[in-house]
This record gives sequence, structure tokens and C-alpha cells, in this order.
Amino acid sequence: MSMFCFQCQETAFGKGCTVKGVCGKEPETSGLMDLLLYAVHGIAIVNRELRDKGAGNKEASHFILDALFSTITNANFDNDAIRERIEKAFEIKNDLIGTAKKRGIILPEWAEVNFHTTAGQYEKEEPRTTVLAEKNEDLRALKQLAIYGVKGAAAYAKHALNLGYEQQDIYTMIENALAEVCREDISAEELTSLVLNVGECGVKAMALLDKANTSTYGQPEITEVDLGVKNRPGILISGHDLKDLEELLVQTTDMGVDVYTHSEMLPAQYYPAFKKYPHFAGNYGNAWWKQREEFETFNGVFLFTSNCIVPPLKNATYKDRIYTTGSAGLPGAIHIPDGKNGAPKDFSALIAHAKKCLPPKEIEHGKIVGGFAHHQVLALADKVADAVKSGAIKKFVVMAGCDGRMKSREYYTEFAEALPKDCVILTAGCAKYRYNKLHLGDINGIPRVLDAGQCNDSYSLVVIALALRDAFGLENVNELPIVYNIAWYEQKAVIVLLALLSLGVKNIHVGPTLPAFFSPNVLKVLQEKFNIGTISTVEEDIKMMIG
Repeated sequence: MSMFCFQCQETAFGKGCTVKGVCGKEPETSGLMDLLLYAVHGIAIVNRELRDKGAGNKEASHFILDALFSTITNANFDNDAIRERIEKAFEIKNDLIGTAKKRGIILPEWAEVNFHTTAGQYEKEEPRTTVLAEKNEDLRALKQLAIYGVKGAAAYAKHALNLGYEQQDIYTMIENALAEVCREDISAEELTSLVLNVGECGVKAMALLDKANTSTYGQPEITEVDLGVKNRPGILISGHDLKDLEELLVQTTDMGVDVYTHSEMLPAQYYPAFKKYPHFAGNYGNAWWKQREEFETFNGVFLFTSNCIVPPLKNATYKDRIYTTGSAGLPGAIHIPDGKNGAPKDFSALIAHAKKCLPPKEIEHGKIVGGFAHHQVLALADKVADAVKSGAIKKFVVMAGCDGRMKSREYYTEFAEALPKDCVILTAGCAKYRYNKLHLGDINGIPRVLDAGQCNDSYSLVVIALALRDAFGLENVNELPIVYNIAWYEQKAVIVLLALLSLGVKNIHVGPTLPAFFSPNVLKVLQEKFNIGTISTVEEDIKMMIG
């Protein structure tokens, strides 16, 4: 299979991966994901029609979340797992079509609705399933912007669903977007409106996940997280899913192993419910892209609960100690399936494996502080407001988003270091690893780096901004002393961007480069409506953003 993929920031030459994904994705995997997405469009179209007649299928909506999540950058590299989802997609769509026929519901005669193929014919379907099937570059840009946003929203909705929380309107918005981009007569203006609607969906999905996490595990609280290691075998849990972490902690109790967080799982350390487990150790390592180096010294086993997988090198010593679960997948790794009938997942094989391993080797020591989600920051609202009114805090700088392997991302470390001492960084996501271990001090007891949590906790930054707007009696958030310097990498960062745009936030700087899927005309529209820009040099950007 050939490939064309430009959904992440590191896409080859800033244009698109055509030989192999920079992420490690093989051409066949890319092609299978395109086919799966095309099949999902068909499900969404049919389920939208059924829902309009009161016959929507929730199983189909759940499947769509997982299918979309599995195509996010660095989530799933397992071709067999993607093939299974393709076959499941056809089964679900056929069932939905059968329901429509029984109820006398007329379905649109769209290619995606009637599409079906078999394993031996997958490669022949590339001309219709590839991103490049849409020849108009402006329509393609807007359609992909909507699709990538929907992928991010689906990921957040899936994590919430794992905790038993869901909202029908989120499913409706996701499936409507997936259906609308298939319309042959859709205009650029309609697509632009659709993109903002996807942003609204992102706000709802992040709010739902925030409710799911905090209702289940308590409000994040200011926490010092240990960066060192203990003297027992360890399990390093990566990704984003807190339900998986909870089940793992329960099953490892009194088993002689410690559980460490990695990368985007770090914010789990801030939730009160997890602090009762004495074997819940600290955080090991840095952002996801350093795992090939840092996993070599951990010595234990690894559990990926979602995206942020870097396929190990052939000579990696740890590759036989990797486990995946949920929407994540990796060839050669052991995949732990969902429990049956709502039962917990069975982590016994992973735990038994871990017990045979050596303890982790320490790669750093000390502590970092986090836990500044909206509940905690709003508890300090008076203190923060006084600091702003007195001039002690001049600007808040939102530096949420993703980290990545490109050298150009050193900009974010340098930017954080160069910020005036009267500026406070608001962060969420793995972008934090560029500056969360710097000694930037505090302002009247308020740390200059306030880490809200995972990428989905960018919702907390929105809540904080809206609260500050109200506290200062302003009409909109653009009047606040807040600037946005966001680092993006994959599709969950795309939905965060669209969510901000849907709330009317302007003057957002996105880097280290703008998305390759933006066409010149689409970029021009975004600049005219929202004044979106990218980064230049630290000196110039601080002068422009801070003054």
C-alpha cells in the first residue's frame, strides 16, 4: 500500500509522509487506517439518519469513538488490530442499514453508505479512501481540520466513557461532522462553520471528561511528585486513561511491585483517590518521544493505555516487556483486552512479568509540583486577582499542548526561561516537559508554572480564563492579560485549538510550525477571523506577546 499522511506536526518535510511515517507508521498501516476511517464515515451517515428518526444506535457511536482513537498519531501500529476494526465497521454498518430497511428509513445514496470490500481488495480502494481523494485543496484542508478535530474529541469522549460517562449530543456532533464532510456539494463556508461546531463538540467532550475524572477520583490538588525510584520492580504506565491506572493499582496492591507514571500520565499523581496506594510511586522520565532512551533504564514492564507510543528499535532490550490496552496497539506487544460484561481488565500476566524484573535505574531525582486544575486555581482566585491588580502578575501565558522530537521545540524552553518574572505560565499536556523542571520561582507564593494536567485538562485553562473574565468584569476573554503560545503535535491538540476558536479566543500562536494540512486560503481565513499565527524567535515573540 502507498501512503499519504499529514495529520501530525512532524510530517515529512512539512508536507506529508509518503514513504513511512515519521511516527513509525508503515504505509500499510496508514492505508488501513484510511480505509477504516472511510468505513466509519459510512456508519456515521447511517446512524445520523437513524437518530433523526429516533432509532440511533449507541453501540455504533461507541465503536466510532474507538475507531477514531485508534487512528490518532502514535496510538496504534498493529495492522491486525486495524483490520479487525475494519471488519467490525462493516458488520455494524450492515446492521444499521438493516434497521433502516425494517423501519422504512430512506438512506442517502452516498458512496460511503454503499461501500463494502474484502481483505484481498483493500489496496484497490486507496483512490477513494486516501486523504488526497478530495482534489480541491481548500475543501481538503477544511475537511481534514474537521476530521482531525473529531478524532481528538472522540479520544476524550472515549476516556469519559471508560468511566461510565457519556453525552448523546457529543455523539451527534461527531457523527454529524463525519457525515457532512462526505457531502459532494458542501461549500467552504459550510465547512468553516462545521469546523467551529467541531470545536464546540471539543469543549463538551473536555468538560465531560473533566466531570468523569473529578467525580471518580476527586479534584486534582497541589502535589509534589517524586522523580526518583524505589528498590522494587516497577510498572511504567503511559498514555492517558485513568480507569486503567485505577484497575492496575488495585491489582498490584501487596504484589511487591511499584507503579510509576510516564509522560501524560503524570497528572494522575494529582488526584486524591490514587494517593491511598502506597505502591503508587513517582514519575519516571520525560515526554513521550524520549522513551527509546529512558525505557532502556527502567528495567520493568510498560503499559500503554492510549497514544504516545514510539515503536522500539529492533535492538531495544525492552520490546518484549511492552503491553497495550484500549485503543492502543503495537506489533509484538501483548494486548490486554477489555473485561467481559463490565468486569475489570485482567493485568495478571503483566504483573507476573513485572515481578521478575529488576528495579528501575534512577535517571534523575528531586520533585516537581503540579495539580493546578481549575478547582485548585479558583480556590486561589482572590490571591491571583490581587496579584494582577497590584501589577505583580502582568501576563498569563498559555503554553499548553504537545511536546515532540524536533530540535525547534527547544524554543519553548528558551521562551519560558526568557519570560519576564511577572509572567505566569498556564500549561496542560506534555508540552510542560519543556519547562516544568526549570526553577522559575513564584510570584507572591503563586508558582510561575501552573500545570493543570493532561492535554484534555486544557479545559481547566478555559474555565480559569472565563472566571478571570468575570472577576475583572470584562466582556470577553480576549480582553484578559492572557496570551496563547501553544505547541501542537497531534489531533488532540487540534481539538483544543478548535475549542478555543469556538469560544471566540483570538491571537493564538501555534508552533513550532503550522499544520501541513492548512491550505494557503484556509490559513488566510483563520488569520482574518482569529488572527492565528505561528512562532518566530524568542526575542521577537516576547516583544510582541508580552511587550
